[in-house]
Amino acid sequence: MGLNRRQLLYLLGASGGAVALGTLPQQAKAQSAPAAEGPHTLAPLPYAYEALEPYIDAETMRFHHDKHHAGYVRNLNAAINKYPNLRNQSPEDLVRNLDSLPEDIRQTVRNNGGGHVNHTMFWQIMAPNAGGKPTGELARAIDSSFGSFEAFQEKFNQAGSGRFGSGWAWLVLEGDKLAVTSTLNQDSPWMSAMVPIMGNDVWEHAYYLKYRNDRGAYLKQWWNVVNWPEVNKRFLQARGR
Repeated sequence: MGLNRRQLLYLLGASGGAVALGTLPQQAKAQSAPAAEGPHTLAPLPYAYEALEPYIDAETMRFHHDKHHAGYVRNLNAAINKYPNLRNQSPEDLVRNLDSLPEDIRQTVRNNGGGHVNHTMFWQIMAPNAGGKPTGELARAIDSSFGSFEAFQEKFNQAGSGRFGSGWAWLVLEGDKLAVTSTLNQDSPWMSAMVPIMGNDVWEHAYYLKYRNDRGAYLKQWWNVVNWPEVNKRFLQARGR
């Protein structure tokens, strides 16, 4: 028996807590959602919930940002608050140095610190009226590493479609060369000494309301919202490290 709309929304919002359905105005601007008090915060989306339509719908953006991402920040703060000496570390530092963390919070930071870092990038590397192809040094690096932009797209989409269950597809800087990889759950490339340049979320909550179980269609349409100037900026920053 198929799920109705209310059941789908409940399932997709479950990890963020109870959801009051039907109370948000359709044209509401994106806002930061409450998170547990602590050193890490949930920034508002850099655009309105509906700004990425028709490729990503406003309802998905509300649940994804205000419930799922907020939940990662809340859980991360709850873990870090146990150890005041960790409060000054950035989320990236925390996930880069998991082995140095107290064992009782290590997995929590892995899951929720990773989720916070991954999603903070995710919102920024998308934009309305975006897409197309990269230019400049990033475009040249992609051609050098993969042969062509089209070959890179195919490899990136394969990383997303081939990830069993939940996870991410990534463009990373590994040493001095670009590479495509994927990670499980909310693992970050930072955990494997790679610098994330661009990532696409292939958890079902990122696409299920619009694309149902057709992850391939989501992966194909996602290129229409890629903010290439932001991705290029991240590439130049990573290479400068």
